[in-house]
Amino acid sequence: MAEAGFGVRRGEACSGCLLRPVFGGLAMAKFLFVGCDLHEKEMLLLYAADDGDVRRRRFRSERRWRKGLVRWLRYEAERVGAREVVFAYEASSAGFILYDDLVAAGVKCHVVAPTKLDRSPHHRHRKSDANDARVILDVLRAAYLAGAQLPGVWVPDGMTREAREVVRGRLRTGQKVAATKNEITSLLKRFGVERPRGVGRPWTKSFRQWVEGLVDCQGPLGPWVGATLGSLLSQLKMLEAEIEHFDSLIKALSHTERYEATSQALDEVKGVGLLAAMTFLVELGDLARFSNRRQVASYLGLVPSCYESGEADDRKGHITRQGPGRVRGVLSQAAWAWVRWDERAKRKYDRLVARNPKKRKIALVAMMRQLAVVLWRRGLEAQRRATARSKNT
Repeated sequence: MAEAGFGVRRGEACSGCLLRPVFGGLAMAKFLFVGCDLHEKEMLLLYAADDGDVRRRRFRSERRWRKGLVRWLRYEAERVGAREVVFAYEASSAGFILYDDLVAAGVKCHVVAPTKLDRSPHHRHRKSDANDARVILDVLRAAYLAGAQLPGVWVPDGMTREAREVVRGRLRTGQKVAATKNEITSLLKRFGVERPRGVGRPWTKSFRQWVEGLVDCQGPLGPWVGATLGSLLSQLKMLEAEIEHFDSLIKALSHTERYEATSQALDEVKGVGLLAAMTFLVELGDLARFSNRRQVASYLGLVPSCYESGEADDRKGHITRQGPGRVRGVLSQAAWAWVRWDERAKRKYDRLVARNPKKRKIALVAMMRQLAVVLWRRGLEAQRRATARSKNT
């Protein structure tokens, strides 16, 4: 099969079931494995029947070419007599559209986590599309033929993907607000403009009124710097309006059937607001996919890394920081509020600090992990009760 083509020749498409075996001179294969290195404009496929020879093929990545890709997979499965096609590609900014299209066409598809793929130093120094696709192909073969663990990611459904976009948009806008405020304070500092007495702390109401008064051309900044400050203040007002818009969307999202019970259960925890609750819910997705608290902490990257070998079996390092960093950021803020307003949490935090007063950050990370487990358990219980009520009605 030619490598450079982007479609399939006439007669390659088969009718009927995608994985219908073909009897003939060829030996029957159990699987057709396809490792894909996906890019914006094209994808490189390395494929093989079971543990046979590896071949390659390129396709365009646009959705209008997906039918040609499916026809070719059908043709190739019949050619080698494979009973099942197993396709995999790395999780990326391309999302899960390719996964959706292939699953709808009857192809078994996996999305693998790039951070969990073992790559040797040799591979890192000789990175190419073919090498990346070969790593994915080897992972598939090891999982299906040798029983190794497949480092796949959980693929969220459409509703979860939409909810994530809303919550992530709110978090991004909040980061832009903070960045714009820092730009304004840095501008004032560069020109030696200090906050006068009687003006409150940064970004209180009185501080903001004072800053807005500096835009005047007769102020201490001069006309050009004052115009720049005015532009930054306009950007800040626009972003704050976007914050209000996103907050209304998140509030409406929390009242939908999927999130109403769980968001209320999490919002009842002292220090946890609606934004923190919804961020936790949409990023974790189906709470029932975690079996215990250790899996929750590991997914959020709140477990210590280890450097153990031989007799050195007690070497623990910093937390792994794997998983969604935006959840750790929200948990950090919520944990401080939780420790402040919840008496039991405060006593726990104080005990941790008393053990090592110089390691307050370690104590906070421990509280973040405990808070994540509390939220998971409360959300899971609320999710189960809501499911039971819906079945009864």
